Amino acid sequence: MYGVGGGGGGFNAPSTTSGRRRNPGDEEEDDEEETGEGRVLEAWERAYADDRSWEALQEDESGLLRPIDTKTLVHAQYRRRLLLRSAADAAVRIQKGLIRYLYIVIDLSRAASEMDYRPSRMAVVAKHAEAFIREFFDQNPLSHVGLVTIKDGISHRLTDIGGSPESQIKALLGKLECSGDSSLQNALELVHGYLDQVPSYGHKEVLILYSALNTCDPGDIMETIEKCKKSKIRCSVIGLATEIFICKHICEETGGSYTVALDESHFKELLLEHAPPPPAIAEYAAANLIKMGFPQRGAEDLISICSCHKKIKSGAEGYICPRCKVNVCELPTECRTCGLTLVSSPHLARSYHHLFPVAPFDEVSSVPNRIQRGVQNCFGCQQNLFNPDGQTSLHVRCPKCSQHFCLDCDIYIHESLHNCPGCESQRSFSSQ
Repeated sequence: MYGVGGGGGGFNAPSTTSGRRRNPGDEEEDDEEETGEGRVLEAWERAYADDRSWEALQEDESGLLRPIDTKTLVHAQYRRRLLLRSAADAAVRIQKGLIRYLYIVIDLSRAASEMDYRPSRMAVVAKHAEAFIREFFDQNPLSHVGLVTIKDGISHRLTDIGGSPESQIKALLGKLECSGDSSLQNALELVHGYLDQVPSYGHKEVLILYSALNTCDPGDIMETIEKCKKSKIRCSVIGLATEIFICKHICEETGGSYTVALDESHFKELLLEHAPPPPAIAEYAAANLIKMGFPQRGAEDLISICSCHKKIKSGAEGYICPRCKVNVCELPTECRTCGLTLVSSPHLARSYHHLFPVAPFDEVSSVPNRIQRGVQNCFGCQQNLFNPDGQTSLHVRCPKCSQHFCLDCDIYIHESLHNCPGCESQRSFSSQ
């Protein structure tokens, strides 16, 4: 007869707290998953504990829980970045690098499979890299991007440097596999070989999205850093783990920036900061006249071989170089036959706003309706600027034309439109 918890023939029942038999190796894991009351969290409870979704709620006057209105918070963060950028530009006359040649280096070593970012570092980097590529081409229509990955201690070039965001994104999303170690030296050597052939008027940049805590290099990385410095290649790094000395040293030597992301939203913010054209380094910024061609669409009945992919295409599917009459698939690009830089007139027009940006608008605090009767609606979207209690909601005013805009229009004007509708309407009236 066996007794529970008795003598030599007895046995101890499994703990009802955990609901499973404990092994000696599981003690450390169980300690991490237990709450302060000694109860082990279930899987669904851990998901809610990590997300902390209840922090996005607040209690209103009637005692009901409502989601926090993050619109004002987002606008405040945006205006802080805008004012800092405009203050830096106003302090000194800054030359911008409008024609950029950028290689994005993505770390796909085993460290990218870590799950401290949901669902993994690799998935978060791929998602925000896609958004960054689209934003980059929107703000830099004359620039070019290429993709390089690092895994198994070797760097691979996914795409040639080019001006098509769709081809870059398609290549990136088709090669998401993590394995092996990371090697910064191999990545810099590969990128240096391609960027060293860029014309002198182009600004050469490397943006490294780094997940690993070390680098496994075949040689002296300091020599590679010196080569990049002599070739005027600006290297920037965004770390997903922690600060690393060699990454900081690379950025300091080449004039780039080194930042470490705290979470996914912070990583997105740091990544998008590299989309606007950076200030040109003084000794690198040589003023040059660039000869450009403006190709036209070919005739529909014209059959030719494109110089990009060596495929037979009709004239309507590409552009005809005005100098050598060969077919190219996309703009902007450089003709592979005669070397002429090919762009379209909208590309030049969209680059203009970086030279003369829209000045930051002034914030207008809440005032009673009876005091400010002249302004009722946003000049951009015609949304009512007054709350039901008769107070104006937080909005902004253009310092030049004195027109009022809501917060959404403020962000849209400075980030996408790059022209004040009030100022443009006054110009059109004065010209009539």
